[in-house]
Order: sequence, then C-alpha cells, then structure tokens
Amino acid sequence: MFNSAIVFDPSTGTSKKFSVPIVQELASQNLQKLPQRYIRSEKERPNTFLLPHLDIPVIDMDMFLTDSDLCRQKESEKLGTACQQWGFFQAVNHGIPLSLLERMKGIVREFIQLPLEEKLKYKIQEIEGYGQTFVASDDQILDWADAMSLTTLPPENRKMEFWPTKPSDFRETVDQYALEIQKFGETVLCLLSENAGLKSDHFINMCGKLIQNMRLNYYPPCPRPDLVLGLSPHSDSGCLTVLLQDDGIVGLQIRKDGEWIPVQPIPGALVINIGDMLEVISNGIYKSIEHRAVTNMDRDRISIAMFCNPSGETKVGPAPELIDELHPCQYRTFTRADYVQNLFSGKLEGKKKKIEFAEIKS
Repeated sequence: MFNSAIVFDPSTGTSKKFSVPIVQELASQNLQKLPQRYIRSEKERPNTFLLPHLDIPVIDMDMFLTDSDLCRQKESEKLGTACQQWGFFQAVNHGIPLSLLERMKGIVREFIQLPLEEKLKYKIQEIEGYGQTFVASDDQILDWADAMSLTTLPPENRKMEFWPTKPSDFRETVDQYALEIQKFGETVLCLLSENAGLKSDHFINMCGKLIQNMRLNYYPPCPRPDLVLGLSPHSDSGCLTVLLQDDGIVGLQIRKDGEWIPVQPIPGALVINIGDMLEVISNGIYKSIEHRAVTNMDRDRISIAMFCNPSGETKVGPAPELIDELHPCQYRTFTRADYVQNLFSGKLEGKKKKIEFAEIKS
C-alpha cells in the first residue's frame, strides 16, 4: 500500500507528488529482505561514530522561578552554554502537566493503530496531512517512518480537514498541547534573548507572528536497523523545536563535533533544539545542529515535534544589537517564505546546504 509525498519545485512554483510505501504496512509483513529504497550507503548507516557516554545538557526550568539570584544565574549560564555549544537541551520541570504529555502520546498511538483506510482520509496535500515531505525523486532513499504534519497555531491557520476525528479527543488534546507548547517556547525565547544581553522580548519581536507546526512521527520496528534511518540528518528550519519522545527507547541522535550522540530519554522531559532562524537572528551565537532518528529491531517508537516558526512574510536577519567590529554580520536578511521555498525544494541533506542560503560570503 502506498501513500503520498510532496516536494516543492521552485522552478515552476508548483508541488510534485510522489508515491511512497507506508512503512507501517511494510513492517507488518515480516520482511526477510528490506526494499532497496531504504538501504543507506555505508557512510550513512547509523552504527558508525557513536558516543553513548555523552549526554546533552539538562535544564531545570524551576530554577528560573526561584528567589535565588545565584540559582537563576547558574541555570542561565547552563542554558547559554547548551544553546551555544550543543544546540540542544532537555527541559525538566517545564510546567506542562505530565498527564497532558501522556495523553498526547496516547492519541498518536491510537491514530497509528487505526485502520489504514481511516488514516488515508488525511493523505498529505501541500505539506499537511498524513504522508511524507522532502521526497524529491522516485529513486530517493527513504526514511523508515510514517508521519502526520499539521499547522496548529494560530487557530485561523489550521486546515481542519487534515485533523483526525479519531480518536475522539484528538483535536481537543492537540489544541491544549499546542497552547502549552507555545507558552513554553516563548518563555525559552525570552530566556535566550536575555542570555544574549538583549531585552527579554527582543527575539519574539524579531520573529513577528509565530506559526506553530506539528509533526507526529512513527518509527515501526525494522529487521535491519543497521541499514536504515528513521529520519535523515538535518537541522530544523524554524526558531525552536520542542520534542516529546517515547520513554525508555533511544531514537534521536545529534551530531556534535562530527560524532553522533544518542539522546537518552528522561521521563517527563522535553527536548528543545535551536533552529536555523534563531541561529540567524542571534548572529550565530546559538547554533542549529544536525540530528537524525534511528530505528529499533524489536520496538516501535513515536515522537511529537512542535516547530515554532516566524510567519512567511517576516523578514529574518541578525539582531543589529549583536553586530559590532568583533562580531560582524554573518547572515543576510531574507523572508521566511523564501527560506521555506528553498527548504522544500529537495530532500533533507544535513544543515550546510540550507544555512548557506543565508550566509554572507567573505
């Protein structure tokens, strides 16, 4: 059984649609041999350059609410180091009810287990719905995953025809979660703005009207996880990404100093990473980092990624206050829409190709 994949063609201003297998259906067939379209080259396979002894930073959000100036300062320094040197951190005590996190994971699993014909009611169109993006050709190596993509905020941007009605509380739960993540994301942006020496609302004001998108990822078990990737290496294109992942199973890996490092799940935590837009706005102080997802032979895995992005008409460029003789301007100013058009014109290929779009050449 096949689903759809969408890629934007900037030469014509139109989208191309491709047929891609539904990985959940493939995984149910007890394959003795993987389809060639999923098998990675030797250098791309996930069993190389792994450093399991390193952990990404953990930030205790409660420390920013304490009366102790020293505690707040120490946690702020940890946050700054995490975003400058890692581009990733795990947030604990973030204030979002754990019951809501568990319900979000629950509705994703309930949707995944629906009959195929029910899920195909929401087949992807123009990058929203059930299906794949970043598939640029019929012979491209594919990720071992299925996905659902939705615009979640502001409410007037939602295309409700892609929002499942089953499970019955899907829409209500996603609405609640989207609002909580929006508040949390704005809090992080304020902390990072202060950490850069600016007013707390500086980054938010530069981003303009924030648009929030959600991607529900499902990684079925794979008989040869050493040959495939669940998600190709990439950096995220927005300001911040907030990821909720399964407890007890490692899938996310980040690339630091040329090495792949697994992100160990912390129950109840959220994983936050810097996107390309925030790297540009901060004039390179904060770094967006390549990451990928791997699969497991015996267990499936879900993750819920919430992307906080500037709106399409927003002009994105470095904050003038962060430019001086010692810190020259590293990126040109462009619209978010131009960046997205460049992003969706091909497959996921790490970070370098995307960020070169904005770099000022010396």
